[in-house]
Amino acid sequence: MPHTDLTWNTALLYPAPDSPELEADLGSFEQLATDFRDKYFEKVAALDNAALLDSIREYEAFQNRMSKPFCYAHLLFADDSGNETFRALSQRCSELGSRLSQQLLFFDLELMELDDERFESFRTFPGAAPYIHFLEGMRKFRPHTLKENEERLLTRKDLTGVRAFTKLFDELSASFSYQMELDGEQREFTGEELLSLLHHTSPDVRFRAMTTFLERHGEHGIVFNAVFNNMALDHGQEMELRNYSTPIQPTNIGNEIPDEAVEHLMCVTEANYGLAQEYFRIKAGMLKMDKLRNCDVYAPVAEAERKYAFAEAKDLVVDSYREYDPKFGNIVDAFFTERRVDVMPRTGKSGGAFAMGISPDLPPFLLLNFTGTLRDLATIAHEAGHGLHFVISQKQSLLNYHAPLPLAETASVFGEMLLTRRLLDNERDPVVRRSLLCAKIEDIIATTFRQTVLTRFELRLHNERAGGLLSNDRIAQIWLEENGKLYGDSVEMIPAYRWGWSYISHFIHSRFYCYSYTFAELLVLALFQKYREEGDSFKPGYHALLESGGALSPADTARLAGIDITDSGFWQKGYDVLAGLLEELKLIA
Repeated sequence: MPHTDLTWNTALLYPAPDSPELEADLGSFEQLATDFRDKYFEKVAALDNAALLDSIREYEAFQNRMSKPFCYAHLLFADDSGNETFRALSQRCSELGSRLSQQLLFFDLELMELDDERFESFRTFPGAAPYIHFLEGMRKFRPHTLKENEERLLTRKDLTGVRAFTKLFDELSASFSYQMELDGEQREFTGEELLSLLHHTSPDVRFRAMTTFLERHGEHGIVFNAVFNNMALDHGQEMELRNYSTPIQPTNIGNEIPDEAVEHLMCVTEANYGLAQEYFRIKAGMLKMDKLRNCDVYAPVAEAERKYAFAEAKDLVVDSYREYDPKFGNIVDAFFTERRVDVMPRTGKSGGAFAMGISPDLPPFLLLNFTGTLRDLATIAHEAGHGLHFVISQKQSLLNYHAPLPLAETASVFGEMLLTRRLLDNERDPVVRRSLLCAKIEDIIATTFRQTVLTRFELRLHNERAGGLLSNDRIAQIWLEENGKLYGDSVEMIPAYRWGWSYISHFIHSRFYCYSYTFAELLVLALFQKYREEGDSFKPGYHALLESGGALSPADTARLAGIDITDSGFWQKGYDVLAGLLEELKLIA
């Protein structure tokens, strides 16, 4: 890809933010919503099975139509949150989406309130099968759902409540630039560029990079405190209104995983924290340090860390997918050849990385912030896996398109494993192999142990906020206590890490999302082990898993690939794989 092609081509969706096509779509929705409401309001229970199926298909078609302009607005805003045109369009879509949600809310409620006998009759009706899992998932929330007017009020106040604080968090975070001295000169960095320096060979550079990044957030501690306190207060009040017993319960119901199973997953993870601490001590020895600081966790173990040009990194990722399945390789390559990837970091652009699956009939897009590190190489493989999942599941209709949250990370983490295995299998230099092994172990630590730390912190934040406003000192104390359980006496946390909670967007965008990473990583370790044992005979089951999208529960989806997630020893198997990687590292360390 030439340098000019490193931004995404959103014209694949609309020619421009002021295009007549976009205006026509946005301008049509309120009348369509009114017509739908007039047709079905307070009539759903009386529909026969054929008419009920038609109503669900109409609803799905409308949701499908809305997804295109709303996702387009999100892509533009992620591209440059400082652009006034993009900000205005994003806000317009947010407000329009709120009004449409209020208009259409009745339909979800009336489907939810169908009596059980009526629902059982529909379950066996020809053509209904694709929608049964969607309806079952919705009906699980019946005990926690309010009357329509109350639900509309909650949706309406979200626009100036939780959504407004989310937008404030995004805009403030994206606006930051950072000043730091590097190689004898004062330079300006984006957040992503600064965090990439955690892979620098110099301990001083790593310390100053993390400190500069976190203290910049600390300068705006009043704002971040308001955002986190208000998000937690809003969530707590809604949980009380809906009669949930814990802050995490609605997430678990949506994920179709019982509270006890999530707690078991986290307890097994915490019981294996010693593996991470063993690794940190091994790495301290490799770096000739008495003890790691948390800014050293991702330090290169070679004297000079390998840097990757983007073209090389892209080819390595595409080839690793192609080696597994040529069709997978072609799907991943198309993201780059069709310019559906935005690659480089810049001020105003969203940090981190994401894949956006819009709908079953529109192409997905990827956002990266590439700085040339091995971690960035893994990130390309990760987001490409999400994109691949979105493409393969396009055989589903919209209501079954998105994989359930615990499986949403499966293809992305599996893609990282494909890349790691390709790199390890083709590398003879023991120094480089050691770096690759460390990177994979660190990745597993980050996506299992760290995500459990984040989930525990988030739970404590929400539970304590129920008792009153939390100061930044108290939030920092909770944060450091939970991280301290992972690090033990093997890692020292630097002073600025008291602000480590303030930049993590999952706390704001997707409450209690983080344990899904732990779930996915351990699931993928089991899947990948199965692939290495079975070879080509494994592939049809894995393809069926990806293809199913959200049409089945997580347990039934995993079963397509021969995995039983209800097996009491299942989660430990993943950590046994990690223990094996540690033994492999010890042999060459």
